[in-house]
Amino acid sequence: MAVLEQILKNGEQPILKVVDLHTSFTTDNGEVQAVNGLSFNLNPGTTLGIVGESGSGKSVTAYSIMRILESNGHVTQGKILFNGEDISKYSEKQMADFRGNKISIIFQDPMTSLNPVYTVGNQIVEAITLHQQVGREEAKAEAIEMLKQVGINDAERRFRQYPHELSGGMRQRVMIAMALVSKPSILIADEPTTALDVTIQAQILELMQELQKKYHMAIIIVTHDLGVIAQMADEIVVMYGGRICERGTAEDIFYNPCHEYTKGLLKSIPNVDNMKEKLIPIEGSPINLLNLPKGCAFCARCSKAMKICLEQVPPELRMPDGHLASCWINVRDNNYIVDEEAAA
Repeated sequence: MAVLEQILKNGEQPILKVVDLHTSFTTDNGEVQAVNGLSFNLNPGTTLGIVGESGSGKSVTAYSIMRILESNGHVTQGKILFNGEDISKYSEKQMADFRGNKISIIFQDPMTSLNPVYTVGNQIVEAITLHQQVGREEAKAEAIEMLKQVGINDAERRFRQYPHELSGGMRQRVMIAMALVSKPSILIADEPTTALDVTIQAQILELMQELQKKYHMAIIIVTHDLGVIAQMADEIVVMYGGRICERGTAEDIFYNPCHEYTKGLLKSIPNVDNMKEKLIPIEGSPINLLNLPKGCAFCARCSKAMKICLEQVPPELRMPDGHLASCWINVRDNNYIVDEEAAA
């Protein structure tokens, strides 16, 4: 069965449970339903990867958990349980204390996330003093130590520099340092390797894995890059149109995809074993979240869509290898096993 659906063998319960999450944005043209009934569990020390194209709802999911949506965005339904407590009911004051101490986020563009008029050291010290009762000198020492831990050489000098004086990879390391200074239980990484070259990407991912082991924190990594997901995630959630299409281990998703959208994603990335193989794009345009279809969100772009796909949302079914997929083709081909717990 899928890794993150199970209670760990040592008795640990999920640190985060998202149950039937719905998030919408009010616009002049109507209500944009960005997340539609999302549910997943996250266990301590494990990594959940959320993958999908732009507009699939993956970043909105992260921002919903953090409660940092735009002013026109709101969670309309569902629960977000941290150690069994529903943080969606927290006041803004409670959330301000919760963010940073219990859960932190790395945004996808460190150049725009860091304030250009303050030194990186000043910004890390601010993050420390905001959540910890320490003096400025103690916070400075802690900030420099954290810069060292994220692999920044000559940390004392870098502490005094401004964001524009650092490379892209170094700025991302600073963002990781800021996110981890309060030792959160959960780290959300929203496209953490965007705009970085492949060598720096590998270094950032390796650093995140090392820090995860050191602090036994859980990670949610949000990305469109299936290569990043393959390296990092214990379980992968594939999203489209604000819904989960498929979920399972990297082996499940890469070697036995059971949803047509997942198959389309895999066909659209290069095959290193056969670089002459043509890439096959997913036909059609992304879904209009202002006007969601009655049935499967992907049906308008699916070459194998059936009549039922247009009319009914497919249930999440357990595949013979144990992972879950929401596709009517599996019902037609009898490619699933009866699992009342999964269906519930």
